[in-house]
Amino acid sequence: MTKTGNTGPELYDYLLAHSLQPDEVQRELIEVTSALGGVSSMQIAPDQGAFMTLLAKVMGVRNVIEVGTFTGYSAICLARGLADGGRLICCDVSEEWTGIAREYWRKAGVADRIDLRIAPALETLRALPSDPLIDLAFIDADKPGYIGYWEELVPRMRPGGVILVDNIFMSGQVVSPEPTVSGMAMREFNDHAAADERTELVVLSIADGLTFARKR
Repeated sequence: MTKTGNTGPELYDYLLAHSLQPDEVQRELIEVTSALGGVSSMQIAPDQGAFMTLLAKVMGVRNVIEVGTFTGYSAICLARGLADGGRLICCDVSEEWTGIAREYWRKAGVADRIDLRIAPALETLRALPSDPLIDLAFIDADKPGYIGYWEELVPRMRPGGVILVDNIFMSGQVVSPEPTVSGMAMREFNDHAAADERTELVVLSIADGLTFARKR
């Protein structure tokens, strides 16, 4: 029996009203990103951001990696959950979009906790120490690259560390008989992650699907 279903606009508004609320800076960033047009769909939803902030706080994370930063909303959410002295490394290739991110990190008072690295994410990840020191990682970038990012991150996660992976449903494409390229990439990633004995995971029906994987 399933209890997971479409919340609908009314119930979703209720959900948001009873969750950790975006502050003035986050609301402004949502508006600025929305004005970019269709690409704004790459920004995470407010309820997902609230979940990520609280998860980071509960875990007491100090070393966090984000693959795919866009205009910086998810980074604000993660940075606000860092323990004292914690650092967030953000991987992206766009100076344009992360230029917006930098401005809003400053406004949000978290710029000093974030290390933005403009380069292909695989290069950044491969340059990291091989020691398993990462507490929390978030993957939200090009879908064909997910397996590669996963394979670089899993060995570097500390035991009990968590990897969050966004867009697991890919707007339903993962169960479509004729998936898009991104839909097929997500289907392949989901199978790959589910079979990985180094982690234990659950797929959460937050936003467009969010994998929560714990390093054994």
